[in-house]
Amino acid sequence: MKVLVTGASGQLGYDVCKELESRKIEHMGTSSRELDITDATAVDLLVQAYSPDVVIHCAAYTKVDRAEEEPERAFAVNEQGTRNLAAACKKIDARMAYLSTDYVFPGSGEGYYAVDDPIGPQNVYGASKLAGERAVQELLNQYFIVRISWVFGANGNNFIKTMLRLAQEHEQLSVVCDQIGSPTYTADLAPLLCDLVETEKYGVYHATNEGVCSWAEFAEEIFRQAGKHVIVNPVTTAEYGAKAPRPLNSRLSKGKLALANLSPMPQWKDALGRFLVEIGAN
Repeated sequence: MKVLVTGASGQLGYDVCKELESRKIEHMGTSSRELDITDATAVDLLVQAYSPDVVIHCAAYTKVDRAEEEPERAFAVNEQGTRNLAAACKKIDARMAYLSTDYVFPGSGEGYYAVDDPIGPQNVYGASKLAGERAVQELLNQYFIVRISWVFGANGNNFIKTMLRLAQEHEQLSVVCDQIGSPTYTADLAPLLCDLVETEKYGVYHATNEGVCSWAEFAEEIFRQAGKHVIVNPVTTAEYGAKAPRPLNSRLSKGKLALANLSPMPQWKDALGRFLVEIGAN
């Protein structure tokens, strides 16, 4: 198997390349410096030249609040960039894995969203990622769409690193308490993705670490495991007042993984502990 990984300088792409390296699987990782995915010609030339069996598409526009101000850029990357890659895959009959998001759902209720539940993104970022999903489904039959949430990894910025940085400056922090979801550790997700793309079990999946929490509960556990004495003051989404609306319910059902005989990822608290060790914060 020969794999092209986009977004290789980001949290997930970095760990996917590490996992492929550990498995001695031939691969090429590209960042935006090497490949502008919004340039259809450049994408086509690179995919034709490298001729991968699989493209794991981790590159994305992920600035949720800024996307409200520059929707054209979000859609250019998340929809058109994905469409360019899917079209290039189609030409060489390559499989494609597209990383999507819990933000494609409306976030209502308290149930776990199944892969085929009605979608309804509440912000530009979610809409642009959903448009990417549809581009993949429109152009390809051999695809894996993997929705993830609350991502953290060593190679990039994330909620955990932000909390640890703020803990150096504040004794109390206000953190949202009414958004519920599951953290996703890229070091756990990368092996699952590599297992998945070696199969022909195509379709849409949800993949996160096991268990759910609020952002406030996540922050409290970060400080507990890192030995930081910070008081977390729970606030509602409305009180916090972010520019982009967020879904309150991001619970994702991982039943499709079980049907594909793929092992669940570890509990999020366990993942957090290993991540803190990885970054030297435990």
